[in-house]
Amino acid sequence: MAFDIDMIKKVYSRMVSRVDTAKKIVGKPLTLSEKILYNHLWNGSATQSFKRGVDYVDFAPDRVACQDATAQMALLQFMQAGKKKVAVPTTVHCDHLIQARIGADKDLQEAINNSSEVFNFLGSVSNKYGIGFWKPGAGIIHQVVLENYAFPGGMMIGTDSHTVNAGGLGMVAIGVGGADAVDVMAGMPWELKFPKLIGVKLIGKLSGWTAPKDVILKVAGILTAKGGTDCIVEYFGEGAISISATGKGTICNMGAEIGATTSTFGYDDSIERYLRATNRDEVADEANKIRDYLTGDDEVYANPEKYFDQVIEINLSELKPHLNGPFTPDLATPVGEMHVKAIKNGWPLDVEWGLIGSCTNSSYEDLSRAASIAKQAVDKGLVAKAEFGINPGSEQVRYTAERDGLLDIFEDLGATIFTNACGPCIGQWAREGAEDQKKNTIVHSFNRNFSKRADGNPNTHAFVGSPSMVAAVAISGKLDFNPITDKLINKKGEEVMLEEPTGFELPPRGFDVKDPGFVAPIEDGSRIEISVNPDSKRLELLIPFKPIKGNIEGAKLLIKAFGKCTTDHISMAGPWLRFRGHLDNISNNMLIGAVNAFNKETNKVKNQLTGEYEAVPDTARAYKVANVPSIVVGGHNYGEGSSREHAAMEPRHLGVVAVIVKSFARIHETNLKKQGMLGLTFVNENDYDIIQEDDTFNFVDLNEFAQGKQLTLEIVHNDKSKDVIKLDHTYNEGQIEWFKEGSALNLIKKENA
Repeated sequence: MAFDIDMIKKVYSRMVSRVDTAKKIVGKPLTLSEKILYNHLWNGSATQSFKRGVDYVDFAPDRVACQDATAQMALLQFMQAGKKKVAVPTTVHCDHLIQARIGADKDLQEAINNSSEVFNFLGSVSNKYGIGFWKPGAGIIHQVVLENYAFPGGMMIGTDSHTVNAGGLGMVAIGVGGADAVDVMAGMPWELKFPKLIGVKLIGKLSGWTAPKDVILKVAGILTAKGGTDCIVEYFGEGAISISATGKGTICNMGAEIGATTSTFGYDDSIERYLRATNRDEVADEANKIRDYLTGDDEVYANPEKYFDQVIEINLSELKPHLNGPFTPDLATPVGEMHVKAIKNGWPLDVEWGLIGSCTNSSYEDLSRAASIAKQAVDKGLVAKAEFGINPGSEQVRYTAERDGLLDIFEDLGATIFTNACGPCIGQWAREGAEDQKKNTIVHSFNRNFSKRADGNPNTHAFVGSPSMVAAVAISGKLDFNPITDKLINKKGEEVMLEEPTGFELPPRGFDVKDPGFVAPIEDGSRIEISVNPDSKRLELLIPFKPIKGNIEGAKLLIKAFGKCTTDHISMAGPWLRFRGHLDNISNNMLIGAVNAFNKETNKVKNQLTGEYEAVPDTARAYKVANVPSIVVGGHNYGEGSSREHAAMEPRHLGVVAVIVKSFARIHETNLKKQGMLGLTFVNENDYDIIQEDDTFNFVDLNEFAQGKQLTLEIVHNDKSKDVIKLDHTYNEGQIEWFKEGSALNLIKKENA
């Protein structure tokens, strides 16, 4: 069925006039990204041409999607907004709180047993406020969105960084923190700096072992983990048209790993086929009426250098399969070059696990291509040298794959079929022996491979590849296995080779499902009462943050983070996911994964009140009790990774007043602003080196905080010497009001009151 078809028709009905108006205002042809952005301006038709990477713009997204881990905090905040119902279509998806351990049925039941309090809370709040609810086991949020809600030319936001997956159907879909989602759910404008544009021209056609995943693995190697920051990546060209809709989704999904605001593809035949295969003929029919407006203008794609800020060209016919990693998703290696690189870097060559699934690669096409490799292995008498785990993307995909015998093929190879959920991709994996912290290698088709992310073991070297490549490498048991050239020995001692993977863009017999797992909200939820047990360890009603008043003086250094500091380092997932609805409890994981620049250890910082080395959260709490503000210092791309706003809320809750870094990841910087904190950057990056372990900080001119005006920081060292440095910020007037009120939510409540 087509959800919210009236909303989609409304978006399409205004698109022609708004895009035509924007073309006149801008004075040139438009990219697809610009068409969607200008069609979703909060104030209606364009009256000015916005400067990319400079102008803050108010938008009106069409819908919001939340996963269960982040939905808890988003809904706890929305409950304070004073609204009776969400203003735009909104959904909650229960996919993060299910641990992969034994297998689908038992793991799902254990999750329901352990997290029923949270699931019931999310279901009740969804019912009360008119939110669609997808039950545990229904599937991974982004796959479910692609199958049910994504539509060409739409704009959506979601409380997960991989919301960008919906770009595979031609959306501008952006990952945000929960406070941003609350704005839109409450009927407020959503603010975004007008993005810069990166055009990726795809020529040629994928074949053989090369898959859509290899496109984004290649792009990640080119742009690095921060090369897409504040940009939309728009794919075009004959190669783009030849890729399936779910393949497009895979490419857009991992755009989060280059820091991109989002990624997207123009509407084409493959997207139309997918819409019709997922019972959305009406959406496809409406899209066909304005087809030219759902892709970039011909002039743009003919001369991309004139219309994009940066252009990359990739020949798909020459692209080789890749494995990216370890420890960062932008370390790209073509499979034929892995042996030399692994030996040089000391990466373990023996592969212990191959994992297929996640929101990135769990479509029917993905499973069918990987299953073709698994079937070859069985037929050729091969025994998988590594263990196998499979996470289907949705109940619809799982049911259809089971009907068509794909899951049986994996099980014949000894694979474990896990629940339709995120599982190992987000650290929800009870991997046997991980506690021994043995140095080892795994391969997976996920999107991220940061240290400790999958299994909690800092010595697990995780490499990212396509599902078919993961299957081949896992069968061989060797990281440097190249299925294009290398032979394997079967049970009879014979040499055999794996043939190129084959698969189906869409199920030949169509999709099928008995219970997709969707629960629609009642029409009027005003009588539903939401209660939270004050003794609960999982849920806690929020207390509004108090504004940070006046100039901050006498602040102490909490931690100076060394090297990569992602949201996984700031607020770990895995077992901590159970506390996502309880701010005080989850704050006990604050920055425990960050490396202290002074001793190169984790979760061990100097408490300046006692002179002793203590855990980061304990030190922060000691400062808070003593009414001593604290600050955090970091390096480049600080807050890279997940959209989790807990990485901003926890420091705010424990008394951190400012985070000062060399550069921020986009979502995390916004999250800090939303929670009424200072997110600042060094004017001179070398000033990072000035910061010492016993420093005290005074903000000299915070009372003059203004858009475009640098702030002055006085650093008082332990020997009483001082340094005075300048700090940059990107706060506009509206965001400064968030700071003055204590948080963006406080301002919403004030305006609603």
